[in-house]
This record gives sequence, C-alpha cells and structure tokens, in this order.
Amino acid sequence: MAKIILTHEVSGLGQPGDILQVKDGYARNYLVPRKLATPWTKGAEKQIVTMRRAAKAREMATVEDALAAADKLRSASVSVPAKAGSGGRLFGTVTTADIAAAVKAQTGFDVDKRKIELPGRIKTTGPHTVQVRLHDAVAVPVDIQVTPA
Repeated sequence: MAKIILTHEVSGLGQPGDILQVKDGYARNYLVPRKLATPWTKGAEKQIVTMRRAAKAREMATVEDALAAADKLRSASVSVPAKAGSGGRLFGTVTTADIAAAVKAQTGFDVDKRKIELPGRIKTTGPHTVQVRLHDAVAVPVDIQVTPA
C-alpha cells in the first residue's frame, strides 16, 4: 500500500489534501502520472494546510448558499456554442471549461470547471445534462444546449 496526498479532487476517492492509503499500482500508474496525487513525505504537512486553505476559499461557505445557487442554475438555460459539421457532429468535444465559460457568460455565476461532471464525451449538438457539484452535499443537474457555432 502506498501513502499519498491528493492534489486534486478524485471522484469516489477524496478531496485535495486528503492523505490516503491506496494500492501501489493505482498510485504509481494512475494518480501520480496524472498529477492527481503526490507521494507522502515528511515535509508535506505544510502543503496539505495550504491546499485546504485554498479549497476553503473556493468552496461555497454554507449549504444554504449552495442551495440558493443550485436553484439559480437549475432554472437557467445554458447554450454552449461549438464547431459542428453537417449532421450535428462536433469537431472535437465540449469540455468542462467550455461549459464553465458559457455558464459564467449567460448566468453570471462562476462555476469551477473541476466541479462539473460530464456524463461522457459530448460530441453532438442538442440537449445534454451535466452535474455541477457546488458543495459536498449539493449537486445540481444543469441542462445545456450545444449549438453549432
């Protein structure tokens, strides 16, 4: 078992700054190469404190704030422009950064691209639904409309 420190949120595993014991191969072949985690060292305690402080600043203060934002996002209609060919197939995919930028431009609500979960690759125009995690206890489905640019 390898002792690691998560540097990014990993769905189903933990939050940045969490110290975990995972299998050696999972740490060596997946988490560390993708820079989702770093190996545990003695001097990492200061790094954990810094990451947690930064995460607190980005996170919604309370569940009530997150629920209010969720109501605003749930009722919003977000249109994401993307380059598309005939038949509605996209040249590439719609990314979480594209969705975060569209949400910011159309609703004025700033959503962290790392908090957006895609159901899979979005490679066609039309309606799609993505999950936005505003708080540990609050996740809201957001309907997006991918339009040809």
